[in-house]
Amino acid sequence: MSKNVHLDNAVSLPETAFELSEHLGFSSAKSALWSWYELSGSVLSLYVVDQQARLDGLFNWFYNDLGFCAKEDYFTVEAADLATCITKRQGNSTTLSTLLVLLAKQLDLPLEAVLLPGHTVLRSKINDNIVYHDPFNGQELSRKQLHNFVRGELGNEARLTPKHIKVGTVKKLISRMLNELKAACIVAQKFEAAMECCNLMLQWHPGDVHLNRERAFIAQQLGCIKVAISDLQHFIDNSPHDPVTELVKIQLKELSQVPQVIH
Repeated sequence: MSKNVHLDNAVSLPETAFELSEHLGFSSAKSALWSWYELSGSVLSLYVVDQQARLDGLFNWFYNDLGFCAKEDYFTVEAADLATCITKRQGNSTTLSTLLVLLAKQLDLPLEAVLLPGHTVLRSKINDNIVYHDPFNGQELSRKQLHNFVRGELGNEARLTPKHIKVGTVKKLISRMLNELKAACIVAQKFEAAMECCNLMLQWHPGDVHLNRERAFIAQQLGCIKVAISDLQHFIDNSPHDPVTELVKIQLKELSQVPQVIH
């Protein structure tokens, strides 16, 4: 890990995302920033008076001229890392949406990210006409397609509600990126980086006991049994009525019986 990163409410995109990437050991913040300067300068040539033509031009340039697309290995660190997305021109729904929102700002376009459960999409508002877009190709998404994303994450009975299609703040976007990076690190068994993602998220969300439970799992993989026990106990103490609490109590009991090596 490089320099310490402390997350407060004064975060900005893309700088904070690039700093996090470097801190976690994935990319050089400086290289990513230069790539961003190049893109954000080039996009200005697309400025035309008509807003809709400007948005169409942005999508055409981004997907067709530059070749940005979904990364084939979708659930990897590379797909979830904004710095890698901007240099390799491949990403997941969150990194691609974030990049497009930033480029749209350069063109004074009302394009924002919507954090659906498990999937990020884009929302444009031109002449009071709200349209949702697929971040993988810029095409319009119907309400049925939005609902399908929600059902895919929350189950077939889930309904599409107004809270699902609220625009994400910068803080929420970075939180989602961190969450996706953490999940990708766990899949890749990069447990030290996953642990640091949890630590950073707990700075912002100290009351989220489910993060403590996740950190306990990661700590166990790293052999940090004391940390794991402490996090599981914290979960039990602060969420006695959670459906998984009884399961966590069993985990804690089993973990307490693991012989601990004193270094």
